[in-house]
Amino acid sequence: MMLKNIPVLLEGYKVQVTEEPTLKMIEKEDGSQAPATDPRDGSQQFVVMLFVKPKPVNGERAGKGQEIKVTLETSPEDDVTDGALVELINPRVSHWENDFNGRTMSGLSWRATGIKAVHR
Repeated sequence: MMLKNIPVLLEGYKVQVTEEPTLKMIEKEDGSQAPATDPRDGSQQFVVMLFVKPKPVNGERAGKGQEIKVTLETSPEDDVTDGALVELINPRVSHWENDFNGRTMSGLSWRATGIKAVHR
């Protein structure tokens, strides 16, 4: 059983854009590229690369971070640029698993309803 759309709480983390959002593309059977769309309503999807790192607690060093790729279900605002601190709206993860030449590969895919810049 695959777990899908598990809510994620990121309040204790610093989230920073490492690659600006772009239109998400998929490869069609003929090898050409087409924009990815939501099967429910046909809206275009976007993808953004983020670096997520725990915030320091009680003056101690923060833990190591991780770069993640997030699919966005809505168009990002113009202020979501490279280096911007951001907040994900309704972030979720889903487990995936594929068999590839006799090897099982698995991981997590990230998705969010949207993204907004954090202005301090």
